[in-house]
Formats: sequence, C-alpha cells, structure tokens
Amino acid sequence: MARHSRRGSEKGVNLQYSGEEKIPVGLDAVWTFVTHPEMVGRCFPDVVDVTVHDSTHFEAVVKVGVGPVRGRFKVNVELLPASSKRRLDMKMSGGGFGSTVDLTAGADLVDAGDGTTLLKWSGQAEARGPIAAVGGRVLDAQAQKLIAQAFGNVRQQLTA
Repeated sequence: MARHSRRGSEKGVNLQYSGEEKIPVGLDAVWTFVTHPEMVGRCFPDVVDVTVHDSTHFEAVVKVGVGPVRGRFKVNVELLPASSKRRLDMKMSGGGFGSTVDLTAGADLVDAGDGTTLLKWSGQAEARGPIAAVGGRVLDAQAQKLIAQAFGNVRQQLTA
C-alpha cells in the first residue's frame, strides 16, 4: 500500500511516496537481493540495460512514457546499505529527452516472524523538464504504477 503527496514549483514537480511491501522470503535472502546492483537494476520497470560499476553503483537505461513524453532515461544509481543489514538507502539521478529526475529512497527491512520480510519504504523525487510539464496527476499516476511494478518484480524474482 502506497501513500503519496505531490507539490509543484516553477523548477519542477516534487513527489513523495511511502508504503510497505510484504515479501514471502526470509530477511537474509531479501537483504542479499536488494544489495546486489544487477538484481536491483533488473527489477526496474521497462529496463533496457543495466551496467554495474561496482558493488554499490550501477547505471540503468529504462523506457519512459508519461503522457505524450516518451523516450529512454539513463539513470545512475547508488545503493547505500546500512551495516545493520536492516536498512537500505538509494540515490538515483538521471534523465533523457530534456528531462531530469532525482530520487532519494530508503527501505527498512523487518523480519515479520513467519518467514516473510516486510519492506517499509519511503522516497521523494523531483522531476524537471518536459516530463514535469506533463502535469502532476499524470506523472503521479505513472510513478505509482512504476513503484508497484518494481516491488512486484522484486517479489517475483525472490519467489521464482
């Protein structure tokens, strides 16, 4: 379940999201997955390519379509795992076709006690350029869809 808010400005559109996702796999397996750049990158919706630079940095090329704005985005991602193995933060920045998006996100991993893991996540993004000009509602709806799809992809990969 995701909650969100949005705020517009002359510079762009700011989006904020939070939610929880229950994954029917133990905490250690989820941690190993979410801290592996190639695995995380392959869960991005409409991913075209993933290039891993090191254990915490990768670049993804994704197809983006928001209203009439369509094209490919190149996104640089930094994974910031906590030493406790209970929290992962992520920074993403990228763009394409004259638009840019910056995102910061974090997820707390909680052992649900029944062989499942609960991800309690939150994030905020700022979009600028043609993608922000599409309108907050259209961008917001697409962002919600992509978040749900990304978590669905994580769950699917872990339970396959």
